[in-house]
Amino acid sequence: MGEVKTALGLMSGTSMDGIDIALLHTDGETIVKHGPSGYFPYDPQLRAVWQKALVTAKSITQRTERPGDLAQAERKLTLAHAAAVNSFLRRHGLNAKAIDVIGFHGQTVLHRPDDALTVQIGDGPLLAEETGIDVVYDMRANDMVQGGQGAPLIPVYHAALAANLPEQFETPAVFVNIGGISNLTYVGDGGALSAFDSGPGNMLIDQWIEAHTGKTYDKGGATAATGTVVPSLVSQYLESPFFSANIRRSLDRSDFVAPQKGEVSLSDGARTLAHLTGAAILKSASYLPEAAKTYVVCGGGRLNPVIMAELSAQAAKHGAKVIAAEEAGFDGGAMEAEAWAYLAVRSLRGLPLTYPGTTGVKEPVTGGVLVRV
Repeated sequence: MGEVKTALGLMSGTSMDGIDIALLHTDGETIVKHGPSGYFPYDPQLRAVWQKALVTAKSITQRTERPGDLAQAERKLTLAHAAAVNSFLRRHGLNAKAIDVIGFHGQTVLHRPDDALTVQIGDGPLLAEETGIDVVYDMRANDMVQGGQGAPLIPVYHAALAANLPEQFETPAVFVNIGGISNLTYVGDGGALSAFDSGPGNMLIDQWIEAHTGKTYDKGGATAATGTVVPSLVSQYLESPFFSANIRRSLDRSDFVAPQKGEVSLSDGARTLAHLTGAAILKSASYLPEAAKTYVVCGGGRLNPVIMAELSAQAAKHGAKVIAAEEAGFDGGAMEAEAWAYLAVRSLRGLPLTYPGTTGVKEPVTGGVLVRV
């Protein structure tokens, strides 16, 4: 057991809609005390910068490259994170000196695990300078150097939370993070971990809604709720080699794309993609060491009642129950940001961030780059 640190976790996910911040008091092992959390949305101009950055990043062959306007996008992203941190501290009456470390994810603009290439833009030294707080960033790279997929990184935090899962929920339990991409974490007896990306989460629905309406997501699942599932479209997605490959691999946001306009109606497309999110999770769950009895759902997808209903109905056929993280006493919206705070503390202590059962790395490895102020 190590010294308890006060850490801030910053997460900007594949949905690229804003920054999640969470404060955590932890030793990076068994002690986890939750603090306040917050969300800072990007304005439309910044979202446009990130969208353009995705296109520019396609030409990268070395992870340190910043072609075209990518360096400028990285600076803007970092300054947006710094502004969010400083605003969060003011909001909660906190001083920078009270924070030991920031866990900074940055924004993934390219992820090609088959090429051992992952790029998260985000300038750690600049963030440390702007906030006056030590920063740990670039936490995926070392995993790839050691033969891993570079994702998912959150499972080690899920394992810490699993130790506090209320007794009324049957085990084995599987944590399901439904962000832009969904991923699963199985925590077995003795803390054995198995985890992998399970398929598209909110990403395709968000793309579909934005293409048709200009809105960034299907609020409350309102559009999907009026539609009907198109089975043939679901089958097209589930026939992807991703679901049948012998090796579980991590996903890039470009691995799956939303249907073309006019292929189905707006509402039917949204409902079909909500159904697909659940179907992808259950299909990928067949690769876990044993069947889940409880699925604990976190991430933005838990707020879409249609996704939750689709996942619940499909899981019930396998004798499993689906609950939102809040039903287990967790904060499903802050969990990813909390994980990055937890990972930063583990990085400070040289503890493993990834394991053979989570990313396919050869042996447990730590990671991250530390910037001290």
